[in-house]
Amino acid sequence: MNSNRFSRRDFIQLSALSLAALSTNSALGLPFTGNSTVCLVAQPDDPIASAPAAVWAVKELGQALIRRGVTLKTATSLEDAPSADVYIVAAASAMPLASGIVKNARVNFPRTPESLALVPSIHLGKLVLLVSGSDARGLMYGLLELADRLQYGENPVQELKNTHGLSEGPFNQVRSIGRSFVSQMEDKPWYNDRGMWPEYFSMLAAQRINRFCLNFGIGFDTLEYVTDSYLLFAYPFLLSAPGYDVRAVNLPDAERDHNLEMLQYISRQAVAHGIDFQLGIWTHGYQWAKTPLSNYTISGITPENHAAYSRDALAALLKACPDISGITIRTHGESGVKEGSYGFWKTVFDGLPQSGRTVRLDLHSKGLDQKMIDNALATRMPVQLSPKYWAEHMGLPYQQTAIRELEMPKESTTEHAQQYYALSTGSRIFTRYGYADFLREDRPYSVMFRIWPGTHRFLLWGDPVTNAAHARAFTFCGCNGVELYEPLTFKGRRGSGVPGGRCAFADASLNPVRDWQKYLYTYRTWGRLLYNPETQPDVWQRQLRQQFSTGAPAVESALGAATRIVPLITTAHLPSGANDTYGPEFYTNQSIVDATKYSPYGDTPVPKVFGNVSPLDPQMFSRMNDFAAELVKGERSGKYSPIEVAQWLEDLADAAESKLSQAQKNSKATPELRRLAADVKIEIGLGRFFAAKFRSGTLYGIHEQSGNRQALEEAIKQYRKAREAWAQFAQDADAGHVYNADISYGPNAYQRGHWLDRLPAMDDDITAMALRLEVLQGGEEKSALVHSGIQEALGRPHRDAIACAHAPAKTFSPGKDLEIAITVEKPKNPSVTLHYRHVNQAEHYEVAQMQPQGGKLLATIPASYTDSKYPLQYYFEVRQSPEKAWLYPGFNAEQTNQPYYVVRQPAKT
Repeated sequence: MNSNRFSRRDFIQLSALSLAALSTNSALGLPFTGNSTVCLVAQPDDPIASAPAAVWAVKELGQALIRRGVTLKTATSLEDAPSADVYIVAAASAMPLASGIVKNARVNFPRTPESLALVPSIHLGKLVLLVSGSDARGLMYGLLELADRLQYGENPVQELKNTHGLSEGPFNQVRSIGRSFVSQMEDKPWYNDRGMWPEYFSMLAAQRINRFCLNFGIGFDTLEYVTDSYLLFAYPFLLSAPGYDVRAVNLPDAERDHNLEMLQYISRQAVAHGIDFQLGIWTHGYQWAKTPLSNYTISGITPENHAAYSRDALAALLKACPDISGITIRTHGESGVKEGSYGFWKTVFDGLPQSGRTVRLDLHSKGLDQKMIDNALATRMPVQLSPKYWAEHMGLPYQQTAIRELEMPKESTTEHAQQYYALSTGSRIFTRYGYADFLREDRPYSVMFRIWPGTHRFLLWGDPVTNAAHARAFTFCGCNGVELYEPLTFKGRRGSGVPGGRCAFADASLNPVRDWQKYLYTYRTWGRLLYNPETQPDVWQRQLRQQFSTGAPAVESALGAATRIVPLITTAHLPSGANDTYGPEFYTNQSIVDATKYSPYGDTPVPKVFGNVSPLDPQMFSRMNDFAAELVKGERSGKYSPIEVAQWLEDLADAAESKLSQAQKNSKATPELRRLAADVKIEIGLGRFFAAKFRSGTLYGIHEQSGNRQALEEAIKQYRKAREAWAQFAQDADAGHVYNADISYGPNAYQRGHWLDRLPAMDDDITAMALRLEVLQGGEEKSALVHSGIQEALGRPHRDAIACAHAPAKTFSPGKDLEIAITVEKPKNPSVTLHYRHVNQAEHYEVAQMQPQGGKLLATIPASYTDSKYPLQYYFEVRQSPEKAWLYPGFNAEQTNQPYYVVRQPAKT
């Protein structure tokens, strides 16, 4: 179980008890005297309490007590402890004292790793608060939770008095944060900052992040035009591998040795704070092409010794850094090694067992096939695959119903097989942006997801509701967690680093001491809800109360609504799956009118215009041109329309604006509030921009398909409205000197600059649309369908509610028919289509028309289809008439649920 707040009936009464309640129990005769003295008790023979991470957490708790003016005493046993008002006992759950208290309190303590319990009790006549863990990390989390309550509580005495019983266990096994070194200018300072790392890991541990991945070699997608190659091919920047004369030319030996010392220090600090340290080595190529000048080149490697050197250097690095517990590697062409080089990677993988210890191998899944996976498994090391979650972006909080058609498998030809990216652009192209075909029930590897920084790049975000829903999505079909590329990832990438700080604030007063401190609320809501999606709101609200006082509730609501805007845009409209090409926070305009106008979006359907862009989940959402065709023909699918999405965006923007206004009235204008307000205003503007442009694109599609003049006139009005929304937030960000004029995430114009820079392309496209109206002949007449379509594109869309009932099977038996039944009470006499598919993104959906029988509608997924190693997923399309259709289960009001059903095979015993 993941959260057990004493919810079982036999100890409901105890759940209401806190130390305050216990202390005023007249039978005990222990009046609460003010909690001026607290004694921390930890037994030296407790192997968990004496583990380094737990010892550190005990110190953190002690310091928190002292900072709040509490007199602190310590003891090694409760029996011999000095007099105190409260005794905090830190103990493993298996220790006699802890197990006795837990048993007497009837606590349902999870026995899974990293579990914890806080249990108020009376023991030996003393007021005791037990902090217990199933292991050192669980105990650490319990101690840090108490320290956090003390830090943010108004009255530390009251916080201890009001500590209620709590037991928790982790929902996601892997809760990882990734930080990437991509710029010598922007990243070298934090890499070498010894004072930063203990603070950073303390923060991550407090938010229950249990893995940290430091990534090298991810600054370039191809080894061309490599201007900043620092740590790109990482090994020679860190060590001299015995037996090889391989060097990073121009790098002094002392600096190389210092880099290794820092890596040892960073990994050691992570482990000391109860965090696993993962090292990402993303590039294994060593030659830079089309690069007249690079700051470093690599010497001493030849095609003949390349694989052996990489293996031996990896083994040497692991031996030099014993606190590295895992290695992340990509094997597709962006690694600098031609795809299909199985022998090369088999040799490199051998570096893990050669290190002499167990090291987890995390394989980035793009381009992976079974042969490469088998090579990894042959090392007998734990193997984990890490597919992308929502391409290189973040969408709504569920796993895509389907991937874009652009990423569906393509037939390989002899010519294609010779290409550098033969797998990831051919037969294995569907591995680029999702879980692909890796979720077989019999898989011998684990799977976690990785969130790339395309959607949330640098604006502040944090929404407890959607974060909890994301947390649930990461256990999809037995997957076990996620790694989030932290905010500001790829700042200064591909040689584009600029001085002035990673946050890119023009107003120096907005800069936090450490760049990551801007995102403390992001880390808090993300990490704590990954650990337990049912975490109590006080966990994040306590931070907001301290920062924003009575404005805290409005801040939570404003940022929550603003956070939902860009993932919704991403899900419904994705001009590129690549994060360095497209990001809604820093959008480069795409023409509605003319496919020949410049845009950076290569991986988008032809013709490459705004209205033809595919949703990132095309099974649930309709693109603008398709929806326009539905309106003109009067034949609707059940998919969610771009107009519905526009309305959702407008509602979120209005809610965020209203709550932000309340927050600003009720909070002091601190740097924290000013930073938050600046970013929320930008997110509000983005929501309104895309909402109006979605309406404009749909109206323009109606015009193109009907020739109607009014549709074109309204499209121009909506486009101008979109441009006005963009200009407003861009000018506010500039006039307020909030952000620098050059916010740089790459060398190209679409990767850097300022929001104001994007306006000329919008103006140009609006002018082109207006010119089309000037030369339009006729178009005044319109059909009733066109008229109603225009009104829908301009208005607030409405769908009548449907009433359906469906009970999904708990499991299915491979090779046997699976009957699916649904009851539809409203609308009456519908036709219902079942859409089903294996949980394999390389496949299209099958359809079956459901037949009425005994008051239900039935369809069968045949035995020939269930005879598979994959789970099944399905949903229903309910139709009342040609113009009225729904998807079921579809989305809830907040778009936070999985809009389809999944049925798995019985677990193997």
